[in-house]
Amino acid sequence: GQWLAGPSSNQGKPKPKISASRRLFLKTKLMKKAMTMVDNEKQARKEERERTLSERVPELQLSSMSLQDLQNICKELVQKIDVVDEERYDIDSKVKKNTTEIQDLSQKIIGLKGKKRPALKRVRVSADAMMGALLGAKVKESVDFKANLKTVKKEEEKKEEVTDWRTNVDTMSKSGMEGRKKLFNAGQ
Repeated sequence: GQWLAGPSSNQGKPKPKISASRRLFLKTKLMKKAMTMVDNEKQARKEERERTLSERVPELQLSSMSLQDLQNICKELVQKIDVVDEERYDIDSKVKKNTTEIQDLSQKIIGLKGKKRPALKRVRVSADAMMGALLGAKVKESVDFKANLKTVKKEEEKKEEVTDWRTNVDTMSKSGMEGRKKLFNAGQ
């Protein structure tokens, strides 16, 4: 019986499995570990950059070079700078184009979300036009929907003459409304 009622002092909240001091200790440990991981990653990136630069751009011994060799190196560097600058410009123009496309599409999305669909209007369409719209150019002859219907003769409605309502009181007993007839007669 008592275990079904639940704890009344905790008001339905489960007791934390770890104490607050233990939780704080674990948080600080995690933060320290994360900081060391970030520092290690920065150091690894720096070393990778230096290694790549040393592979791609070897150190120049300018003191032992002649003037002609220095001019040739400068020409090569200018050509490489031009190639890199062209690539940067191409990439930059692609990025700008994509950004404007994204902005246009987001504006269209906002426009579509804001617009409500207009209420549909009833349009009378003949059966031939409907079949033509559904089946396209396949329908060449008109379809006669009325051809297979049965003919039903309408009976002329019998017009009842308007009579005095008091005469209907006599028919109340025939229809099982004797109690109503008595009430009516008592009222007279």
